[in-house]
Amino acid sequence: MAFAFTQDQDNFRHMVQRFCVEKAPTTETRKLMDTEAGYDRQVWQLICGELGLAGIHLPEEAGGSGFGAVELGIVMEEFGRSMICAPYMGSIVMAGTALSTCATPSQQQRWLAPLLNGEKIAALAICEASGEFYSTHLHCTARISSEGWQISGEKRFVVNGKQADTLIIAAATDNGPRLFVTESNATGIDIQQVETMDPTRKMADLKLSSVDAELLGQDVPIDLDALQNLTLVALANEMAGGAQALLEAAVEYTKLRVQFGRTIGSFQAIKHKLADLLLIVESAKSAAYQAAVAFDNKEDVSENASLAKAATSEAYLQAAIDCVQLHGGIGFTWENDTHLWFKRAKSSEVFMGTPAFHRERMLQAMGD
Repeated sequence: MAFAFTQDQDNFRHMVQRFCVEKAPTTETRKLMDTEAGYDRQVWQLICGELGLAGIHLPEEAGGSGFGAVELGIVMEEFGRSMICAPYMGSIVMAGTALSTCATPSQQQRWLAPLLNGEKIAALAICEASGEFYSTHLHCTARISSEGWQISGEKRFVVNGKQADTLIIAAATDNGPRLFVTESNATGIDIQQVETMDPTRKMADLKLSSVDAELLGQDVPIDLDALQNLTLVALANEMAGGAQALLEAAVEYTKLRVQFGRTIGSFQAIKHKLADLLLIVESAKSAAYQAAVAFDNKEDVSENASLAKAATSEAYLQAAIDCVQLHGGIGFTWENDTHLWFKRAKSSEVFMGTPAFHRERMLQAMGD
């Protein structure tokens, strides 16, 4: 697939990149990741308001900018490169996409609009105790009565679950899985933030006991598997950006570190390692870009999304490992920033499915 970014897209990338450099240095990331909120509200307002990134991939009728997965991928790549602490993945990519895809126009006005202007945060809860993000056998159930729908069950690994004002919950009904929406402070909800390897991406577990909720859209079956393809594309681009940041950090350090009177970057063995890493990172970026284009063109979406997730997961983790090694002893220390990307790489490897799972998913999609 031949692909190149347009001049407008390159300009857009530079704008997002400048914003991240100014507002999301690693010193700020270190400070925010230790807080319960995990993000700066003023910076979030700038992202949603001044930059208008909240609805970049959503249709105009839903209140978005009307662009697509390619532009979203640019945002995610730069966010992954900078390790910005913001609820973009959970509130915009996951919950926002679910609302724009499944909600009625009136529901979008009520629930989606506050997300796009930064007034509220939302979270999408699909994964359960099994840890599977794609299971159609949901144990969280929804029952309808004369008073409306009520949800009971548990959800795990909910991105920005503790920070969310609005919860979108996948639950089983007598007619198959459906999505429901409710306020996070509704009676019967217990939200516990969980400690994960990556403190820059907040996750929570939910316990729901007869929680009043509203059915999203019409009472028709929801394809949860297809709903998550955009998240995979966004995640792949984010990981590609992180891998690029690690490559650049490794190259920069090898130009500065001196041994035996020479910079270590001049040693043949180091050159070979960096060349191999460059090939891995560029291949992963190509897979992520292809997945975004395929999503916009509605061509082999699941196949390309899973391919990108598998490729970028492995490339990101390998880049993190190599970067730590190339930094030597200092690469293992808390003071060095490399560990931030290493933890994100390892957590992203399993988030939304492992590389092995997505290779199987890709093959199944190819066989359909």
